Amino acid sequence: MFGLFKKSPEPVPSDEGSSTGWIARLKSGLGNSRQKLKAGLTGLFGGKLDDAWFDALEDTLIAADVGVSTSRKLIEQLKREARRQNIDQAAALKPLLKTALVHLLRPLERPLDVSTHTPFVILFVGVNGAGKTTTIGKLAQHFLQGGRSVLLAAGDTFRAAAVAQLVAWGQRNQVPVITQEKGDSASVIFDAISAARSRGIDIVLADTAGRLPTQLHLMEEIRKVKRVVTKAEPSAPHETLLVLDANTGQNALSQVRAFDDALNLTGLVVTKLDGTARGGVVAAIAGERPIPICFIGVGEAMEDLQAFNASDFVDALIE
Repeated sequence: MFGLFKKSPEPVPSDEGSSTGWIARLKSGLGNSRQKLKAGLTGLFGGKLDDAWFDALEDTLIAADVGVSTSRKLIEQLKREARRQNIDQAAALKPLLKTALVHLLRPLERPLDVSTHTPFVILFVGVNGAGKTTTIGKLAQHFLQGGRSVLLAAGDTFRAAAVAQLVAWGQRNQVPVITQEKGDSASVIFDAISAARSRGIDIVLADTAGRLPTQLHLMEEIRKVKRVVTKAEPSAPHETLLVLDANTGQNALSQVRAFDDALNLTGLVVTKLDGTARGGVVAAIAGERPIPICFIGVGEAMEDLQAFNASDFVDALIE
């Protein structure tokens, strides 16, 4: 379904027509962000280029959560390209802006190959409410459809509701879920890896408790979780994915920095893009902390979580 994972060196084929369907869902999901950008860009792509025009474009990008630093870099790039091509009409800058954004975002595309280890351990981290547990449930269903066996680790031991939610996903997908009544996150995930190894399970999806980067004791606790994972399986975790709620805008960039400093993240999952006008934060991440974005989410359905593609994203963001 996602057209991203691999059972072999070749990618798993997408369902027929899924690409077209995904682009339509992506455009719909990014509707709020696109309308915000459109409102700011309306009237800009007319007339002649001058410093005031570039200043107005920079303000529009910043308002769309592209970030100050990244917006300025884009503006300087556009100015250079305008001079190189002897462009003096603003209308000619729109395709160049889209090209610049695609160039900026393309390094964030990265296939997620789960065939390199068995069990392949993916550790999910993030703040409360970002969508970690739901993301795990959706990915579990996808892996099953791709012929992989999956085990879930209910490592969010701080909230009984989180454990119950993951157990519900396990029941829905008919996959085992490792829980402990009184255990901590590290011990739950340790047991899950051991269970997966003994049962010949392909993939372990490990949930963890939500935490703010400012909660230093909890950030130290997640470092401990990662160390324990490595004790259970020396090569693990094979992926450490930060789940981000796009609604947080520029705060998402702060989360990326903090969690990356603590854990050396391998990838991101950006969720809830359908509920925000802050889709430009993806560009801010690319400009200031370019960690690969493995998935983006634009809704509640299984099909609304897909692999990140820079060209599709920019086309959906800018009309």
